[in-house]
Amino acid sequence: MGLIFSVGLIALCTWFGQTLLQERHEKFEGSLIAMAGALDQQASIQTIVKTIKGANDYRLLLITNDENKNLMKHQGSQQHLISKFIAPANQEVWLNSHSLKVTYALADDIFIDKLINIYLAIVLSTAAFVIISSIVSLKSYRAFFNTINEQIRNEITSFMPSADDEIHYKTKATVELPELRKGLTSLQSLIENQKANSNQLEKEAYTETLTQLPNRNRFVQYFESKVTELHEIKFGVLLITRCSELQTINQISGYKEGDNYICKVSDILKSEIEKYQGGQLFRLNSSDFSTILPNVTMKEAEKYAQALTDKFNQYQQSADLDSVAYSGVVAFTDAEPLGEILALADTAISVAQTQSINGWYAQKEGDTNSPSNHYGNQNWRQEIDSVLAAQRVALLIQPIKPSTKNTKMYGEILARFKNAKNETLPTASFIAMAEKLDKIVAVDRMIIEQALTEISQKNLQGSQFGINISSRSIHDEHFLIWLERRLLRESSIAPNLIFEITEYGLQQNVQTSKRFIDMIHRVGSRVTVERFGVGLTSFKFFKELKPDYIKMDSTYTRDIDEDKNNQYFLRVMVDLAHRLSINVLAENVETQEEKHTLEKLFVDGCQGFYIGKPEQM
Repeated sequence: MGLIFSVGLIALCTWFGQTLLQERHEKFEGSLIAMAGALDQQASIQTIVKTIKGANDYRLLLITNDENKNLMKHQGSQQHLISKFIAPANQEVWLNSHSLKVTYALADDIFIDKLINIYLAIVLSTAAFVIISSIVSLKSYRAFFNTINEQIRNEITSFMPSADDEIHYKTKATVELPELRKGLTSLQSLIENQKANSNQLEKEAYTETLTQLPNRNRFVQYFESKVTELHEIKFGVLLITRCSELQTINQISGYKEGDNYICKVSDILKSEIEKYQGGQLFRLNSSDFSTILPNVTMKEAEKYAQALTDKFNQYQQSADLDSVAYSGVVAFTDAEPLGEILALADTAISVAQTQSINGWYAQKEGDTNSPSNHYGNQNWRQEIDSVLAAQRVALLIQPIKPSTKNTKMYGEILARFKNAKNETLPTASFIAMAEKLDKIVAVDRMIIEQALTEISQKNLQGSQFGINISSRSIHDEHFLIWLERRLLRESSIAPNLIFEITEYGLQQNVQTSKRFIDMIHRVGSRVTVERFGVGLTSFKFFKELKPDYIKMDSTYTRDIDEDKNNQYFLRVMVDLAHRLSINVLAENVETQEEKHTLEKLFVDGCQGFYIGKPEQM
């Protein structure tokens, strides 16, 4: 602003100086003409020139006659730089009475010096004004901004007050700034929305969607922070509750029934944990729940575990299940690492599964010499040996319904294992432990023997049956020799048997897999590759093995009526399989819509809860 003011004022002074100089030259021209007229016409040229020269100070004076002859030339001081911009041009005057031409430029040094002084005065006064006003303004603005800062602080404090800020807020005078409050209100709303979004993301990251329980990440976070860092929990009891029938329900009844089963177990756990102050419940994975009872003794935790068993027994009877869940109970202190505690809990579950239906087992000091699973493995080894020795296995059958009347399908045999009390052991755990303890081949032999016996005794030779065989068995040379001889002895039953092997099991050793399938075909039986599509094995591989059926994995058949991608994939698989004379089956069919969609895709047979439930063979 000071610069604009200075330039404007200097420009005004310059214009005013130009005007004054122009007027001065015009007045002198008139004076020069009057002076020449007053001189006698007979006056000499020297007198005239002398008179003109003495009339004023000149920067330039040139007098010529009518012949353009210079009678006088006078050059004054050098023209000032500013004069070049404001001084008028050289003036010419004809003195007709004396036949002379006078060219002149009046000297303006004194005027220019005054004008420069005026310029300097303007600049200096403006600079002084700017400096003084800047100092005053800075002080004023500093005070103003301090007031605004204080007001902002007060406004923020009014939204998020602390004890000290509240006192400060009340003792300070404030300025009413409606726009500021409006802006801060919008900011607060934005912060709250961001906080809500952050809380939602955190909830999604740490919450299991089906049961709305905290997940494994939250379990680890809670256990480590509460036990290791904050030391709020000096001791307590950890329970791992394992849903024993999830895999079986998913395979037989479908995933929706499996979800209902998990939700029911979750509700039972939630109802019991409410009775313990500070108790925490988590879902660790698909089948495992974890309960933390802080600052609770083992005796009190055993009451909790028994209450769960009682509730599980009631649910088992109402839902007609073989079992519901088993619990492993482990006491802990704040000095023990989480990994060891979980290993002990897993061992306790293994022991509980061999003792009583829906039971629990408390892993205590002295139960085992090491934190490994040796103790649980020993219990399972004894239990499996007992089942094998007494042949305690019950067989169920679940039908596979053909899509057309011209196609003949079979029923899949499902095994249930009993303990000495004639209670059903958890099937998934029994098979897993048999695999782990290298007893699965003996279990497969027991199931096949039982199936052949029942087919023969019940005169079921007119029906077809599917029997699952583990990958370990099909790669066992002694098992293959035994199975071939056994089937050859049952020549009337062998053509009605279909042996189911997983795609992964066949891939483990292609050469022995081909030898197994060739043997099965020699005795008149057939082969189904189940869980097809998990490994995306090439059809060239199956062209070499030549199975009779492929059973699509449930990930491709679930909600097939809504999943366009799976429909396209399945249609391609069916077309390729039929080109190789392989029938395609679909498992876990749970709804009428899924069944109709699968039939439109030319699937040869469907199996699942909607088609038929397992029944006694």
